[in-house]
Amino acid sequence: MPRDDHARSLEKWTREGAEGSPPVRAATVILLRDRPSGLETLMLKRNSKIAFGGMWVFPGGRLDAGDWQGIEAGDDLAASRRAAVREALEECGLVVDPDAMHPFSHWTPPRTTPRRFLTWFFAARAGEGEVAIDHGEIHESEWMRPVDALKRRDAREIELAPPTFVSLSELATYDDVDSALASIASRTPERFETVIGLSAAGPVALWHGDAGYASADPGLEGSRHRLTMNKSGLWTYERKP
Repeated sequence: MPRDDHARSLEKWTREGAEGSPPVRAATVILLRDRPSGLETLMLKRNSKIAFGGMWVFPGGRLDAGDWQGIEAGDDLAASRRAAVREALEECGLVVDPDAMHPFSHWTPPRTTPRRFLTWFFAARAGEGEVAIDHGEIHESEWMRPVDALKRRDAREIELAPPTFVSLSELATYDDVDSALASIASRTPERFETVIGLSAAGPVALWHGDAGYASADPGLEGSRHRLTMNKSGLWTYERKP
């Protein structure tokens, strides 16, 4: 049973208060498929010696110089779309149609995170083909129902980063790929700029709309948009006005 190392690290970095390294751009793609038991998404376990080591993630990685070729300067969405397609092929051997990917969300990590990635998340229907991992950067792969992935995290069987946890929480509300992609395509992608507050229960990731967001104080009464990473091991995602 793995320890909740990421939550411990967030608390440590927040208490130290040091500014992390300059952020780099990254992209990830949430690959979805239908099965009789419901919607599933492809999860990959990263090598413990690299960024987000040991965590289960969606296919993705940092943008390379080639991802910007022929793209107007500053159009990070277009470059990220290209990077997500490339990373899916490199990390799991699946070809993704870039025109069939829908922007899902954008994530900016806390300023105290030592290695910072500004990441576009995309969502797409998984194409045909077998998943093939390199057993280098990626050690395991598994198709999971979002609700099962969340349960396994709470059982401390797998480790997730907060953006993955929140994304899975939304995906768990959809019955099939068509309804998920229709909903995602109809909206403006949400941007999450994470602030970490500290509470007796554990570190709390705060986002826009939370009463404690501006002051990084999770103890303030009011609206909620947060992920509480309880020291007991359970995580709780709240969003209410």
